[in-house]
Parts: sequence; C-alpha cells; structure tokens
Amino acid sequence: MGSKSKWVAILLCLFFGYTGAHKFYEEKPFTGVLYLFTCGFMGFGIIVDLIILLTKPTRYYP
Repeated sequence: MGSKSKWVAILLCLFFGYTGAHKFYEEKPFTGVLYLFTCGFMGFGIIVDLIILLTKPTRYYP
C-alpha cells in the first residue's frame, strides 16, 4: 500500500464515481465493485464520498 493523493481520489470520484474508480484507487476493491454494480449507490454514495474526501486531512490519507 503506497501513498495516495487525496486530489486524485477526489477527481476520480467526481468524474468516474459511478464506476467506483476512487474506491479501486484507495485499494478497496469490494466497495469498488459494489459501486460499479449500483452506479455509485445511485449517486448518493458519490456525494457522500466527495464530502468525506474533501474533509479528510491530507496527512491522514492512506
């Protein structure tokens, strides 16, 4: 598990959130597949993830 960029995850969530790309980037494949099959929990999961990613401190990012 290497260091990940918070801003890359935010951009992936914003543009490809319905495919779960940001979850795969964060190395959470189960959640990524779940997002892929549910189109990001019909959009609600994407909004919640964007808020979480924006408020997460950069130094604590995986």
